[in-house]
Amino acid sequence: MLCKVIFCIVLQQCLYQGAFGATVPKLPSYFKICHQSDANLAKCIKKSVEELRPLLVKGIPDLDIPSVEPLIIPEVIIDQGSGPVSLRSVYKDIKVYGPSKFTIKDIKVDLEKDKMRIKLWIPSLKVSCKYSIDGKILMMPIAGSGLSTANYSNIEATVILRAEQIKKGDNIYYNVKDFYVNFDIGDAKIHLDDLFNGDKDLGEAMNLFLNDNWRQIANEIKPVLEDNIAMIFKKFANKIFHKYPKNILIPK
Repeated sequence: MLCKVIFCIVLQQCLYQGAFGATVPKLPSYFKICHQSDANLAKCIKKSVEELRPLLVKGIPDLDIPSVEPLIIPEVIIDQGSGPVSLRSVYKDIKVYGPSKFTIKDIKVDLEKDKMRIKLWIPSLKVSCKYSIDGKILMMPIAGSGLSTANYSNIEATVILRAEQIKKGDNIYYNVKDFYVNFDIGDAKIHLDDLFNGDKDLGEAMNLFLNDNWRQIANEIKPVLEDNIAMIFKKFANKIFHKYPKNILIPK
């Protein structure tokens, strides 16, 4: 979900008084304005985001950016019907700690193709949530509901956004067609409370199994998780794109 914050910053860092007779919110004084004519546009956007890091901890209500410490995600559902990992799991009231420590490794903006790519690195994330799960993991049955905690470290993520231009009235707006997310985790430690109706021995054995095989498990569910994350980000990005015309979001 960190990408949600960064895209919100990127999309709104150029707001100013509109040129079509309508008034739109002015860019807050704490934002660095970047123009599409800037030969170092990507570098400008990167600097703008980095300068906002202290504000992200508390959130920026003016731009509808929530606090990222913790970052709150209402729900994620993984429903995988076949393969080594076959299960349905629901995660609610997800709290993610650590996303404000992100580093932007690279930003590429292709205005001709309406495309953007961002590469991020996050040293660690701590996640807690309520979970329910039922199915099989690497042929091992798993079932339970309760509290889940996890620690992830050395996370690298790549986000690619592709948009199209649509006309509404006299204005041109962006519409996100494709949103692609890819991430890699260096290490993970996971614990699920109350597995197998609270059976302590079975629960401890399954948690040990999950941590011994976390990478293989992650690789199996990764495409489903990436699709879920991309769907959330795409919906959020279009809320911004559909609200402000192109020339407001990215002035020349």
